[in-house]
Amino acid sequence: MAMAIAQHRESGSSSSSINKHLDSGKYVRYTAEQVEALERVYAECPKPSSMRRQQLIRECPILSNIEPKQIKVWFQNRRCREKQRKEASRLQTVNRKLTAMNKLLMEENDRLQKQVSQLVYENGYMRQQLQNASVATTDTSCESVVTTPQHPLKDANNPAGLLSIAEETLAEFLAKATGTAVDWVQMPGMKPGPDSIGIVAISHRCSGVAARACGLVSLEPTKIAEILKDRPSWFRDCRSLEVFNMFPAGNRGTIELIYMQMYAPTTLAPPRDFWTLRYTTSLEDGSLVVCERSLSGAGAALSGSTASQSVRAEMLPSGYLIRPCDGGGSIIHIVDHLNLEAWSVPEVLRPLYESSKVIAQKMTIAALRNIRQIAQEMSGEVVYGLGRQPAVLRTFSQRLSRGFNDAINGFHDDGWSVLDSDGVEDVIIAINSTKNMGTHVTNANALPLPEGILCAKASMLLQNVPPALLVRFLREHRSEWADYNIDAYSAASLKAGSNAFPGLRPTRFSGSQIIMPLAHTVENEEFLEVVRLEGHAITQEEAVLSRDIHLLQLCSGADENAVGAFSELVFAPIDELFPDDAPLLPSGFRVIPLDSKTGEAQDGLSAHRTLDLASSLEAGSAVNRTSGDASTNTSSLRSVLTIAFQFPYEIHLRDSVVTMARQYLRSVISSVQRVATAISPSRLGSHMGPKLPLGSPEALTLARWICQSYSYHLGVDLLRSECPSSDSMLKLLWHHPDAILCCSLKSPPVFTFANQAGLDMLETTLLALQDIALDKIFDESGQKALCSEFAKIMQQGYTYLPVGLCLSTMGRHVSYDQAVAWKVIGEDSTVYCLAFSFINWSFV
Repeated sequence: MAMAIAQHRESGSSSSSINKHLDSGKYVRYTAEQVEALERVYAECPKPSSMRRQQLIRECPILSNIEPKQIKVWFQNRRCREKQRKEASRLQTVNRKLTAMNKLLMEENDRLQKQVSQLVYENGYMRQQLQNASVATTDTSCESVVTTPQHPLKDANNPAGLLSIAEETLAEFLAKATGTAVDWVQMPGMKPGPDSIGIVAISHRCSGVAARACGLVSLEPTKIAEILKDRPSWFRDCRSLEVFNMFPAGNRGTIELIYMQMYAPTTLAPPRDFWTLRYTTSLEDGSLVVCERSLSGAGAALSGSTASQSVRAEMLPSGYLIRPCDGGGSIIHIVDHLNLEAWSVPEVLRPLYESSKVIAQKMTIAALRNIRQIAQEMSGEVVYGLGRQPAVLRTFSQRLSRGFNDAINGFHDDGWSVLDSDGVEDVIIAINSTKNMGTHVTNANALPLPEGILCAKASMLLQNVPPALLVRFLREHRSEWADYNIDAYSAASLKAGSNAFPGLRPTRFSGSQIIMPLAHTVENEEFLEVVRLEGHAITQEEAVLSRDIHLLQLCSGADENAVGAFSELVFAPIDELFPDDAPLLPSGFRVIPLDSKTGEAQDGLSAHRTLDLASSLEAGSAVNRTSGDASTNTSSLRSVLTIAFQFPYEIHLRDSVVTMARQYLRSVISSVQRVATAISPSRLGSHMGPKLPLGSPEALTLARWICQSYSYHLGVDLLRSECPSSDSMLKLLWHHPDAILCCSLKSPPVFTFANQAGLDMLETTLLALQDIALDKIFDESGQKALCSEFAKIMQQGYTYLPVGLCLSTMGRHVSYDQAVAWKVIGEDSTVYCLAFSFINWSFV
């Protein structure tokens, strides 16, 4: 008994000692000097290793009385506090966004309620008028149509006349901005929310074409007004904007007389220009307004500034209403209302000039996107590659787009002139011996600029080809359209000799390209990247030098779900060092969908549909990735493809370069037409099963082989479904959350099939998958692990690969928790291919 009591006391004493030790480790009080020392280390390394913590104790005597485990706990707590602080800040930002968006939605709801009441009233009034035959018929539905009187220029010659026009413009614009002057309908495919582009509407039964948008931007009103008034800096279709005169107005406002010129999107139409009055003022509630409208009779006042090939268009009262928000930021209302004189373009192009949806995509949404992009850049949320500043990369994107537009339009006042045709009117050749490259080259080692620039361009109509799919294919498969036997860049360099344009060298390319991402916009609708074309020297003397060519490339509208007016791929050769002032000579492709006004009205009442060849799992037609419904509009899908290539030349070699350029562009046109025919959804057939790359078995059979082989080798089912049919098995495999890919057994192994998750992981399409080699997606450790396990796969039938990293086609790293590799066995018990399943993958 005494022994038991003694043992109990000893045990109690030991327990008390342990508790005391735990308490002392749990509640350590640090001095200010100790916290300061730990904070310094935390700033350099938030998660120090065990050896680093030991080193810290040795280097800082003031920490010598603290155990390493206690320091580890301090760093854990510090990281937790930092995470909580960031989360609290994020939630506060989201709360402010939601509050402002809620206010905006409530205002929009009030507007719609008033519109409903007005329509009910108009409907009753119309009924009464129809019943009373003695009363003259009155079309009250036209009350929503805003007619803008044309003000003669003589009214704008004095400040009083200008102010009268400005106040009238302000009143009409505010009526549109608040939604009462035009019959607005919701923009197809646009869903409002705190992280979306905003609330976008297009006009219905309105003179001209109009678009309206409301959005939340984390910038102050004056900054937003400053950005949006500088239209050439963000509106890619704006060639120039000149302020001819400025007058002061009330409320510290200004009245400006402006001449603006817009590019034509294709070689088939002339450019537009505008003569407008712009009024900037403040309202009593603190809102800032910038409104604008056209003035007639201004041609004589332009003193020859307007280009002779431009068509005068009309801007009806439009502008920006910017309201400050509580807690910072602004709510902005944008209205663009134009009459683009559709009669002046070929009939096939008139839908572009009569569609308010196109105006919304080109102008209204572009304005919102631009200020949101700048707001995120200023807040540090956007990270860019190669150590470049955001403004520099935005400038490169604008220069690429502007240079391409210049090539398409070929303005006379820029020095362009059109050469006589060779008898076949398919290619237009324009030359410019005075072209300004858009920058001054300050690099002393840079090659001299060319003596002249030549542009070969053409436009054509495409049927049943989704623009996004075509541009994606052209981007990923340069070897399919670039004729490397008479490659434009190398041929131009050879003919130009030692005076070649920077980045152009006499080279024969292997057809291989590496795409290195530089930057992208907030909503990923546009990508800026550097493309390296691998090649080899033509002459033996230059064989020791690197013959790779680098291109700066801009790709936009390559995603079917992106909201944009067109899809575009523009590129320009650059020097390997890529200086900020590098001269650019852009070439490329632009695909513009042609939507009729009838189709637009139907779209306004139905869900936004997209085309995606990679997700063609139903009836061989392109299917909406989100809804799975086959598109019914492929038979009437039309688009205009515009191609423009620019070449440098020396004066004495001009005729040779003209011949080469005409031949090269015709070769490109032929290749693109062949590609367009091949990827057209109508080519998939209306009664065929799912289509895979050429050489593969039918999709249903391959899906059955993959699942049966997985079950045979690993003893478990790949798909969680009881006895699925062949059709449902393919669908389950396609929508499986893990990335499942198949590769051939030939050397080198290349991918032949991937499900949707696999395509997303590699950031590619089903068509482009065949060009991706298995070893290209793994890093060095992944390649070693695969090589060491390959014999096991062939002998045992399967293996597990440990956690690792792989690389997408966009150069992004992808992590995965585990990968399973197994042999896919066909009907005759032969190994058909290898399959991989990447579990819990995510972009790093």
